[in-house]
Amino acid sequence: MHTLVVAEKPSVARDIARVLGARDKGENCLIGGGYVVTWAIGHLVTLKEPQELDERYTKWRAQDLPILPERMETKVIRKTSAQFRSVKKLMNDKETDQIICATDSGREGELIFRYIYEQAGCKKPVMRLWISSMTDEAIRQGFESLRPSSDYDALYASARCRADADWLIGMNATRAYTLRYNVLLSVGRVQTPTLSMLVKRRREIDAFVPQTYYTVHADFGAYHGAYQSPKGERRIDSREQAEALAARVKGRKGVVTQATREKKTEYPPLLYDLTTLQREANSQLGFTAKKTLATAQKLYEHHKLITYPRTDSRYLSRDMTGKVEKALASYGGELQAAGERALDFGVRLLPRVFDDAKLTDHHAIIPTGKRADSISLTPDERNLYEMVARRLAAAFYPNHEYDALRVMTRVGEDDFISTGKSVTQEGWKEVYRRQTEKKKKSDDEQQLPPLSVGDEVQCRSAKAKEEQTKPPKEHNDASLLREMEHAGRQIEDETLREAMKDCALGTPATRAAIIERLLEVGYVRRSGRNLIATQKGVQLIEAVPPEIASPETTGRWERALSQIARGQDGETRFREGIARLASFLVQHASGAPDVPFEKEESRGKGAKRPKDMGLTCPICGQGKMAENSKGYYCTRYRDGCRFTIWKNELVRAGGPEISEKLLRLCVEKKEVRGSTGTIYYENGKVRFVPAAR
Repeated sequence: MHTLVVAEKPSVARDIARVLGARDKGENCLIGGGYVVTWAIGHLVTLKEPQELDERYTKWRAQDLPILPERMETKVIRKTSAQFRSVKKLMNDKETDQIICATDSGREGELIFRYIYEQAGCKKPVMRLWISSMTDEAIRQGFESLRPSSDYDALYASARCRADADWLIGMNATRAYTLRYNVLLSVGRVQTPTLSMLVKRRREIDAFVPQTYYTVHADFGAYHGAYQSPKGERRIDSREQAEALAARVKGRKGVVTQATREKKTEYPPLLYDLTTLQREANSQLGFTAKKTLATAQKLYEHHKLITYPRTDSRYLSRDMTGKVEKALASYGGELQAAGERALDFGVRLLPRVFDDAKLTDHHAIIPTGKRADSISLTPDERNLYEMVARRLAAAFYPNHEYDALRVMTRVGEDDFISTGKSVTQEGWKEVYRRQTEKKKKSDDEQQLPPLSVGDEVQCRSAKAKEEQTKPPKEHNDASLLREMEHAGRQIEDETLREAMKDCALGTPATRAAIIERLLEVGYVRRSGRNLIATQKGVQLIEAVPPEIASPETTGRWERALSQIARGQDGETRFREGIARLASFLVQHASGAPDVPFEKEESRGKGAKRPKDMGLTCPICGQGKMAENSKGYYCTRYRDGCRFTIWKNELVRAGGPEISEKLLRLCVEKKEVRGSTGTIYYENGKVRFVPAAR
């Protein structure tokens, strides 16, 4: 008899098998030490499409909506059906007496395993492996503290409710609004309110009218100041007033009327959860949310340098001080000094770091204690690892302390304010010294000389400066992730906003995919680092009701899902609410306002056939490569082949649009060099590397 271990990915299965001593190869599994270790390949089972539930849903018709199945049925994904059959066979093998679920320790990982287990018709006892690190030590400790699968039934209920809700809203609303406008419109429970945030920002920018105003700046030799009216305003309406003010103070004596010094303290930043890491990697490294998640997953799964990245917690448990000390002691290279200094200060049970009450399914992202200086990492991987490592070290440094200085200088009857800061203790900012040195100092950071009330100074010069009010900034990955994380702030009603302040759109693990989905369906485009709603995206928000476009509704659902995952009652109520919303959206679509969507290529009879390029698909080897107006794909896409290359996917990286001729060259040569850079092709994917300048 043996125990079957089911991991989520082959690479994870290999690591677990090595630790367990399962070294012999079997059919899609590894065997040894009383264990058989196999794997999924992400999702092997998914929810059935409407037409698979009933043939009448094959044709999209308004009279068939809403589609509200009594029971949500699952199916085996055709593309990975061979792997499912292997896992099913192992689960039901008479020699298997127990199963260990070793999929990712989170909502989606739980769903992946439970779908497979139920589809396989298995009834054998299951234990759960729950780990936050892929080091050998963490795996061994995890197997020493297995828990019954039933302990995670609430998490599975939440995952199943989420999947069912996305299906019910997506299938019904997408069909209803597509039929209403005769344009393929993707509507989703989370993606549509996320789009609404981008549309709101675009409307604010489009409606913005810049206003010209003037400021006056005086040079007092050792410092400078900005004019401030008796009401505390710095803006002056007319050029004439500003220039007259500058002329009347220039060359005159001034006197210091206020000179205050206030002690300020900045505590070390909290540790990273995934969303914060994505936001800061976007701001500091220019990474998209998707790229940050993929890089962090590689550091966790392949290199084993950081703990589980798909976490929404920024705290550690109180029993992790030993692991933190080990992690800090493992720092090498440029990080070594920071790690040693942190250890010198001491790994104390600081409430900003260690707080069991604020833990969720996982703790914050930290290094594992494996040395990184001897591992071959890409520049992106190393940069992201160093962000995580610096954050842990900074947590144990002293506070950053400074004096906030404020000086008011009066010249005649006009006041000029000067602000600055004087650092008294560098503290944790020492860890980030190189980054802070690169930042341009603002007026508030000028070095003010020692000044006292009554000191006389000379106004050497004064200048009027024309300025304009600025529109709101376009969203980027960082700012949109922040809005998604705090969706409750979008609600206008103050009482409701306070009640829903903790509501969010999506989870840390899904937000990157939501952004990519909006780009894929053409509702959003990238311009540099910015995310901008397209005309189609704006029109969709005009067409749908607030009940699906407002963050309020989805925020309520996300909060309900979290409550279900915590074992609180609400599953039945949640499902009933989703069914009502799906029915409402279908009804609304039938009378939705006239919105002039640009007509797209017909997909029915008589439609222009996609161009057959005469090349065999390089991924599945069975279909043919075809071209449509937006990109290149495999003719067997309905059978699960995922080969897709968009014509504009290299543009955002500074590369060219992909023509048929260029794609043929890429597939043939794998590497195509041009004056602006090089295109690399591998396994159905293209990437562009700009030429060095």
